[in-house]
Order: sequence, then C-alpha cells, then structure tokens
Amino acid sequence: MANEKQGAPWPIPQFFFKVIIGNNPEIPFQEVSGLDTEYDVIKYRTGNNPEFSTVKMPGLKKHSDITLKKGFFANDSKLFDYFHNFKMNTIAPETVIIQLMDEEQKPLFTWTLTKAIPKKVTGASMNAKTSEVAIEELVLSHEGMTMATH
Repeated sequence: MANEKQGAPWPIPQFFFKVIIGNNPEIPFQEVSGLDTEYDVIKYRTGNNPEFSTVKMPGLKKHSDITLKKGFFANDSKLFDYFHNFKMNTIAPETVIIQLMDEEQKPLFTWTLTKAIPKKVTGASMNAKTSEVAIEELVLSHEGMTMATH
C-alpha cells in the first residue's frame, strides 16, 4: 500500500545529496565521485627469513581527488569564480561537506573533507550532434576524509 514502510531493508538511493564547500551556499551538483581512501602497502622481508615471502603492512594513507559535476546555467560562474579565487598560499583550504539524504531531506551519511583546495575546473564539452546538457566539473584535492552515519 502507499506510504507504508518496507519490511525488509532496501539499499539507499544515491540520487539525493547535497554539497557545501566552506562557507559558500550549497551548490547543486549532478554527480560526486572519488569518495575513497586507501593505504600504500609496504612490503618487507628480512634476509634471514626462512619463508620466501614478504610481510605486508599499511603505509601512508592516500585520499582520492573528489570530482564534482554540475550543469551550466545562464549567468552562473560559481565554479570558475571559486577556482580563480585560490592563489598560492593566500587563501586557506576549506572544509567540504557531502551528505547523502533520505526522502525527508535528513542526512543519512556525511563525508567531511578537510583542507580541500580546488585542483582543476573544466568547462562544458560542446557537441552539435547531441542533445545533452552542458556540464562543468570541479576537482578538489584534500588532506583527509571522515564519514559519519546519522
């Protein structure tokens, strides 16, 4: 029936999210990717080890760049303005908050990026043979990411 809660849990849809960059107002993005972290693997073996294999241990943690994509709108240059406001050692990196929302507009998961800086901005690709929306892209580099559930 309509408006009934499902008995078995369903996976969470990925299409309802919001992104807040620093103190800027929320910017509506179409796509967010790169929310991953990994460790380098250090391989080590002593010369007198009777086993002919290496020991593997975690090394430095690496964070992927975050890619944000949004449609181009008339008189909207937010991403280019944000990118061009950063100059070497003159503006502090910012905190970026990415939230996956439920149907009641409450956050289910929050990813917080620390010390994020813009790495690349890309304007729309244009093609006269398609009827797609013009998309612009912002790539952020950051120094750390946490994830919280609500």
